[in-house]
Amino acid sequence: MRIIIYTKNNCVQCNATKNAMDKKGIDYQLINLDSEPAHLETLKSLGYRQAPVVMAGQDHWSGFRPDKIQALGHLAAIRG
Repeated sequence: MRIIIYTKNNCVQCNATKNAMDKKGIDYQLINLDSEPAHLETLKSLGYRQAPVVMAGQDHWSGFRPDKIQALGHLAAIRG
């Protein structure tokens, strides 16, 4: 499953999300919205107004969500 984290500079919740995923060994692609603002309109069209936005297959959310990261960690462990 492809996981993308849309992040911003100096974002505490973004850093917490990346750190939690790193600890779980979850691979992800990082897109910095400060460097690539073209993605902002797509995220806004989905109703998002805060970073990070995490896209994980059919699931997506914003903010630091330890529960969602935990579930991704379980999926990564199962798929080995």
